[in-house]
Amino acid sequence: MTASAAEIGQTEIEPAVESRGAAPRKTLAIACGALAREIVALSRGPLAGLDVACLPAELHNRPERIPAAIRRKIRDNRARYDEIIVLYGDCGTGGALDVMLAEERVTRVAGPHCYALYAGVEAIAAMMEEEPGSFFVTDFLARHFDRLVIRGLGLDRFPDLRNDYFRRYKRLVYLAQSEDPDLTARAEAAAARLGLSFERRYTGLGGVVASVATARRTDKSTGSGTCQPSGSPGRHSAPTSKRGTE
Repeated sequence: MTASAAEIGQTEIEPAVESRGAAPRKTLAIACGALAREIVALSRGPLAGLDVACLPAELHNRPERIPAAIRRKIRDNRARYDEIIVLYGDCGTGGALDVMLAEERVTRVAGPHCYALYAGVEAIAAMMEEEPGSFFVTDFLARHFDRLVIRGLGLDRFPDLRNDYFRRYKRLVYLAQSEDPDLTARAEAAAARLGLSFERRYTGLGGVVASVATARRTDKSTGSGTCQPSGSPGRHSAPTSKRGTE
């Protein structure tokens, strides 16, 4: 498993069982490809002891497919692991993901969308309360903005759709995981391209570590179910459309 393949999110990344002593690892994290770069890095440090399987980030263009894709990954791996946690928010599934996870007795991290892992559910809710028309971008989306937003939503071919997709948005909030001037410049350029004001907030990766730890404690204490999300599952960073992207 390589970070570069995970970051791109074009293919599924299967868990790699590395030799870390006699006993194999028994916990699998099924993660969104938009989180892959960071989760893979953390699995070699603060989140050591996790195998990571990432699904393509492009699934956010078709959120109705997310629950079935995660269910397949759970069932393909259940016999190999003592514990499976899901690193997805509701991500536009309208509650369908939580219904499926309850049936499979698997826990997910709390939050309306994946990017709440970085800033925290309460901080995301506060930003949405401050400005409901907030479009969130992370390091991943800053890197792949053209592919996932411009080409993914067809704005390269039909630029007038920008007004349809983004008419209710007022600002682009860049949730930065790193101190990278190039990514900041890309995020600011993305805001200009969408006609939105720009704001940068540094999050780091501490929120991801805390969210995963909470999900694992919930799984061990209940033995089933989901870590219930805070706030409305309908609040995404994505344009509200048939092909919204997180």
